[in-house]
Amino acid sequence: MDTKQYIIFATSELNQIDFSQVYETSIDTVRLSVNGLKTFVKYSGDMPSSVASLTTKEGPYTHEEIGLILQNYPWKQNPSGSL
Repeated sequence: MDTKQYIIFATSELNQIDFSQVYETSIDTVRLSVNGLKTFVKYSGDMPSSVASLTTKEGPYTHEEIGLILQNYPWKQNPSGSL
């Protein structure tokens, strides 16, 4: 069972993330929404302090929930509808 949790938030807050607390390694490795306004990070266990302090956060979401969210328009990678 996957115990990772996912938080979506505004890219304007990316500089507040302590990348030693999440699975992503840097600002350059996060996935962005099509319009570039949102991103997400994943973590295990308790919510990291740098994530908890975000003011635009949505979630936490499970792996299954984030999978459904990423299938929606704002997260599509290209017009063909693939992720």
